[in-house]
Amino acid sequence: MRMELLIGILQDYIVFIVGGLFIGWVFLLILLLGNHKKLKKLQNKYELFMSNSEGQQIEDLLTNYLNRVEQTLEGQEQLHQKYAKLEHQLGYCVQKIGVIRYNPFDEMGGNLCFAVALLDERDNGVVLNGILNREGSYTYAKHIEQGKSTYALSAEEVQALDMAKRQGYRS
Repeated sequence: MRMELLIGILQDYIVFIVGGLFIGWVFLLILLLGNHKKLKKLQNKYELFMSNSEGQQIEDLLTNYLNRVEQTLEGQEQLHQKYAKLEHQLGYCVQKIGVIRYNPFDEMGGNLCFAVALLDERDNGVVLNGILNREGSYTYAKHIEQGKSTYALSAEEVQALDMAKRQGYRS
């Protein structure tokens, strides 16, 4: 009896059941097509991202870029070492200069004599003194260490040395 009742209900409502199943099938088909369209868009974006215009894969590009970054860092370290060496050597170069022109003799004019101090950053270097008179020209060099000389300096040489000490390279 129950089976007959069930068969009877199915016969009475078969049109509605088939119609509902058809509507469900159409709804699922629409969802399937929408998902297929979204998946195709996503696949296109993925393929675009995973290859560039030359056809290289993104993995190869990233590997190449990482290698280039590593080489750049190594080059930067080498440059840093060279810079440190040059900066150290720069301390021994002439960085401070003082020039004084003077006239030690009353009979000659034009301040043709000079005293030049050439110092590095530690105030080591030399003072040159050029003296011109009627009999000839004479040049004297006096060693300077830490801003002082073991030789007696003339007033002009002291002026040139003081002038050089006041200036110089500042990093």
